[in-house]
Order: sequence, then C-alpha cells, then structure tokens
Amino acid sequence: MTVKKYVVPPLNIHTEGCRFASSPIFLNSSWLYANFSRIHSGCAVLFQAPIERKNKIVAVNAGHGTVGGDKIFTYCNPDKTPKITDTSTPKGSVITMCVAPGMTFKDGTPEKVVTLKIAKILKNLLLLAGYDVLMLREAEDVQLDNIARTVIANNTAAIHIALHWDGDYFDYDKGAFYVAVPEGLKGREPVKNFWKSHEILGESLIKGLDGVGVKIFPSNPVQFDLTQISFSTIPFSNIELGNQCSDHSDKKLNILAEGLLQGIEDYFENTSLV
Repeated sequence: MTVKKYVVPPLNIHTEGCRFASSPIFLNSSWLYANFSRIHSGCAVLFQAPIERKNKIVAVNAGHGTVGGDKIFTYCNPDKTPKITDTSTPKGSVITMCVAPGMTFKDGTPEKVVTLKIAKILKNLLLLAGYDVLMLREAEDVQLDNIARTVIANNTAAIHIALHWDGDYFDYDKGAFYVAVPEGLKGREPVKNFWKSHEILGESLIKGLDGVGVKIFPSNPVQFDLTQISFSTIPFSNIELGNQCSDHSDKKLNILAEGLLQGIEDYFENTSLV
C-alpha cells in the first residue's frame, strides 16, 4: 500500500503556554472537495513533536464540537448519491448535517467533551513518541465541519483518526469497534482507492486497544457509509471507543489513548513493509 506523501508546513511557537511548537492550518479552497464544506472559518492546529521526530503527521479528530453544525447541511457523498446505511442521517438521504451534536453519556456528560479530552491525551502521547499531530479540534468549539476536517487532513496528514463513542439503545458497555466501508461504497471515488487502507488502520487500532485490555464489540467492525469515509483520500478510521454506558473516567481515557498509540505504531510499522 502507498501512503500519501506530504510536506510539513512551517511551524511557529504556540503562545498559549503549550510546550510544543504549533501552527494553524486553514481550509484551502483549492483543495479537492473543499467546495463541499459549509463551515470552515475555524482552523486545525498542527503540533510538532519535541524530540526524535518521525516526520509523520497523525490527524486526531475529536468528534462533534462545532456549534451550529446540526443546523447546516451538505452532501453525504462527493458524487451526491444517497446514503446506503442508517447513521445519524437516515439511509437514502442525499444531504446530512455538517456536524452532528453527538450523544450524551448516562451520567449526563456530552460526547463532545469526552472526545476532546481523549484527543488531547492521545496528542501528548503521540508527540512524545515522535509523531507530529494535526488536531482537527483543539477547543470546545471549532468552526470546521466534517468535510473541512477531512479535507484538511487529506492535504496535511498521513492518517486520520476520528474519535467517538456510539449512541445506541444498549444498557451496557458493548465495547470498542471501528467503522468499516460498506460494499456499496467500495467502487466509488475516492473510496475505491482507499477502503483497504481504511480497514487496515481500523484493524490496527482495534489490535492496540485489545492489547491494553479494552473490551472489543463482538460484532466489530460495523459497516456505515460515513461522510468522512466518503471524502477521505488518506487512510481514515472512525473508531467508536464504546457507547453511552462506557466508563469515561480519566483512568479509562488514558488506557484507551495508550491502546490507540499502540495501534498507530503497529499500523506504521506494518505499512512501511508493504
């Protein structure tokens, strides 16, 4: 498999007390699929590893967290075809919310709060392991919709990982899983060129989580045609780290982040041999 080559842009020292060098990355209107984005006034933040840099950028996407994203709509797929599976957007829909609000944990905590917390933990682990990190959401609100986040990652990073917890009707923690590409999407552009790498990345992440003792959903993976799958032109994984019944304490988030790091390391080690 060929991993897309990329150029690390110039970095400036962050001025808000962060000990890592960082730089804002905005959506470029000339990038492929950028015209499908409806919310893009915000920016991602690229952080540079402090030592022993691997010259690989990992895009970390803290799911949800765009104020007003559920009130603005865009196309589900770049060819403007309907969705083929049910998600937060029903099967058969041509348009979808730019960013869904996310679910709420049983204790009343919004999913977007927890995804941001683990994204920051994972960011620090990756930086200390030598990876540069593109934080697609670094604050409570980022005015970047799912397509803007995806297109920025496509043009900046080597891989893109979206962090979520599933909203379902289960009354127990069902465990982690990744979202696989449905058969009906595998022949479409750009998915047909990347679905295998999406699934290799997903399997690596699950392997890493399993390795640190995280419960894995018995039906892993689950097939959905997510907007970010449909617009990704680099290896992408939407990883669901549990559901609304899951433990999301600081201790558990640190374990999950360590498992994700192990999965990322495994992915790069294995794909470097291909």
